[in-house]
Amino acid sequence: MKVFITSGRAEGPTKLNTFDNALLDAGIGDVNLINVSSIVPGGTKVVELPELEGGAMVNCVLSHIFSDREGDFITAVIAVALGNSLGCVVEHSAVNRNTEEVTQEAEEMARYMMDVRGLLITEIIIESVSHKVIKRGSAVAALIYQEE
Repeated sequence: MKVFITSGRAEGPTKLNTFDNALLDAGIGDVNLINVSSIVPGGTKVVELPELEGGAMVNCVLSHIFSDREGDFITAVIAVALGNSLGCVVEHSAVNRNTEEVTQEAEEMARYMMDVRGLLITEIIIESVSHKVIKRGSAVAALIYQEE
């Protein structure tokens, strides 16, 4: 299986519009996202963002955060721990927290998920995005499953 990881951030006039704009910024705004749980099969390859067909039904693990408080600092994170037989994905987000701390927490959760399954980690990939809210803002980070 192939997956790709992306992130985006945006402002907008409403909560829904900020979310849509952040998805567009991430390159996944023109597809239908289907949230799934946080497991990827062994042998999964992480690839660059491909061209997605508009309207496609796409499985994903999605981290999303919204704020309408001016000055809030919002962060969305995806952490992927890959192993030989399977991997685990963590979605995490926070408001007014240091990006590095939030990213570290996501990594620790992914490591824990692998550890309780007795799996060795071959690679960890983390994508984070932060945004300082002007009026209304969203941040998204996503792992997208790509059919082969």
